[in-house]
Amino acid sequence: MNDVDEQLLPVLAVTSGEPSGIGPELCARLPERKWPAHLVVIGDIELIEERLERAGRALVVRPWQPGMAPEAGVFDVLHRPLACPALTGKPSPKNAAYVLSILDSALEGCVKGVFAAMVTAPVHKGVICDAGIPFSGHTEYLAAKTHTPQVVMMLVGGGMRVALATTHLPLADVPKALTQDRLAHTIEILHRDLDARFGLSRPRVLVAGFNPHAGEGGHIGREEIDIIIPVLERLRAKGMNLIGPLPADTLFTPPKLREADAVLAMYHDQGLPVLKHTSFGSGVNVTLGLPIIRTSVDHGTAFDLAGSGKADPGSLFAAVELAIDMAKARQRRA
Repeated sequence: MNDVDEQLLPVLAVTSGEPSGIGPELCARLPERKWPAHLVVIGDIELIEERLERAGRALVVRPWQPGMAPEAGVFDVLHRPLACPALTGKPSPKNAAYVLSILDSALEGCVKGVFAAMVTAPVHKGVICDAGIPFSGHTEYLAAKTHTPQVVMMLVGGGMRVALATTHLPLADVPKALTQDRLAHTIEILHRDLDARFGLSRPRVLVAGFNPHAGEGGHIGREEIDIIIPVLERLRAKGMNLIGPLPADTLFTPPKLREADAVLAMYHDQGLPVLKHTSFGSGVNVTLGLPIIRTSVDHGTAFDLAGSGKADPGSLFAAVELAIDMAKARQRRA
């Protein structure tokens, strides 16, 4: 690769996540592939060096600064120091602020144009909350930091794209959160980003009902009649290709999915178990609606695997691949 080609490579931030989980060792496996991008891992440089050594990677670890070009045999790390030593499988709330500083660094770089996208390794919500910092997930955190009133969580894998109308809520709170305004805005974000970031000019979206059998005409709940159907009719009048509401138990069948560009589920555990059944370990979490590109792994911190060398990097690799594709698509449209 010549110098001109290197200058055209998108620069991606990869956050190393919870330091006691599998995130840092998954990042250390990124050199197993030759990427059409300049990857910069964000985290404690000594921690990343140690994980590279465990992975048997003889690379020069370079403290990276904006403007540095990629070099063969060099692993670039944007250093953020740990608050206390990271013990594999034994997380400490003392490192919660460190975890958030990694996210903040990636986000700041994306907003300023230093990074074309950010890819996030897993964090642990409970550890951060135990430090006294309210945290419900990457998706909500990045939305608040970018002052984005609503974002959409979508997972990609197993030949499917599954977006969510509501995300990390107790099931009892979902009916109150599922309003016409929220649902309409969710579909608008999904439709816009499928076009802008995935190149689908008129995406066909299958919309799940909320109740069993999509409510059976109001006999098993009225959310379809009172909320979902009016929104779909209004947006169809604007030219959107929306099918539904469909019973969720028959929506995820091969004949229906073959005709769909995406599925919209009404809540977290309605759509994601199906997708993860077909793609766990290689799925990607995408946050739509943000002013930046963000992808993530589809799994957690796996403290029981940390340090064992058995963690599968497939989801991280898939997240990097998708972020590169999205960054290049945005560059082509610019």
